Amino acid sequence: MLDINFIRKNQQLVEKSTREKGYSVDIIELLKLDDQRKLLQQEIDDLRRSRNEIAAQMKGGKPNPELITKGKEVKEQLAQVEPSLSLLEQQIADLIKLVPNIIFDDVPLGGEECSKEVAAWGEKKSSGVDHLDYAISRGWVDFERGAKVAGAKFYYLKDELALLENALLQYGLKKVLEHDFHFMTVPDMVSSKVLEGCGFNPRTSEQSDEYYIEGEDLAMIATAEMPITGYHMDEIIDEKDLPLCYAGYSACFRKEAGTYGKHTRGLFRVHQFNKLEMYVFCLPENSKEMHEKIRSIEEEIWQELGIPYHVINVAAGDLGAPAAKKYDIEYWSAVDQKYREITSCSNCTDFQARSLNIRVRRKDGSVEVLHTLNGTAIPLARTLVLMIENFATEGGKLQVPEVLQPYLGGAAEL
Repeated sequence: MLDINFIRKNQQLVEKSTREKGYSVDIIELLKLDDQRKLLQQEIDDLRRSRNEIAAQMKGGKPNPELITKGKEVKEQLAQVEPSLSLLEQQIADLIKLVPNIIFDDVPLGGEECSKEVAAWGEKKSSGVDHLDYAISRGWVDFERGAKVAGAKFYYLKDELALLENALLQYGLKKVLEHDFHFMTVPDMVSSKVLEGCGFNPRTSEQSDEYYIEGEDLAMIATAEMPITGYHMDEIIDEKDLPLCYAGYSACFRKEAGTYGKHTRGLFRVHQFNKLEMYVFCLPENSKEMHEKIRSIEEEIWQELGIPYHVINVAAGDLGAPAAKKYDIEYWSAVDQKYREITSCSNCTDFQARSLNIRVRRKDGSVEVLHTLNGTAIPLARTLVLMIENFATEGGKLQVPEVLQPYLGGAAEL
């Protein structure tokens, strides 16, 4: 979330960013409520001061009827106004968490179609093999039994395709470790505090993407970003220990609400998949540099795998609440003859860290909110799609990129 004082000092900027991101939040009402809170807090502070003064005057002496009466009056006044303050604070908290992060100056304005290409790599193939037809023909994926067991868009991976998924994970893990990320596995569920602190606030209730656990304050994670963000919740980290770079492997669970009209074929968009995620906690002045580092690692992965792609600077209307800026990497789909999203990386500045009270202690002893960033190393199910599209041969075999061969017993094809 944003700091209320920042919102007050930068009201026009916050209103503009909120509007450009497609959110509807009454910033004027939020500030009006905060003004009321300040006045009420001052009144309560004055009453508490009077209460303490009366208690001090009565201590050790004879009961003073006048002080006793005055003390009762102060107590009654506090009993009336303190609940009002609690209610007002809750109203402010509910409203401020709906305010999205501000956008950087170089973020394109407009909707998804206004995103700007900033880099491209590889040769666009003119034809490719449909991944679902190919995988079914080789007995590598089973959506029918997945639906029988868990419902539509759940699946089983089998034999060589399951082994290829594991090879991709091992390759991705090697790559992030080379870049000094610390590997961790994470809980598959998080509390509502962590979920909200990460800023996963849909624009409408129909777009809510999480699976909630009935009777528990828990939700299934949509990405390892969620539990890693919460890893340092309510902690102060010494400046000398930053940046902290983590790579989290997890299953990801998504309802995929609000995806009407988007590409959903086969493994491209499913309710459960595995993913290797990069995450960084860093000093505020270093977050833009770290954002470029995460992007460069993602590009390195797709170049080594031999996948043509381009990088886009995502437009404000497609950013979501937490990100101040986001890059999407989209691979060239030889089957669909268009670019489709494969990974992204976001600079969330202090938005998530403030919500979850994650701070840094500077060398001079001062404490401030740090910055967080995230980026996908490899989304495994979706990567299988582009592997088949790019490397299935006319002879029915699947070529294996050189960087994956060590994890498949040296096999050059499957």
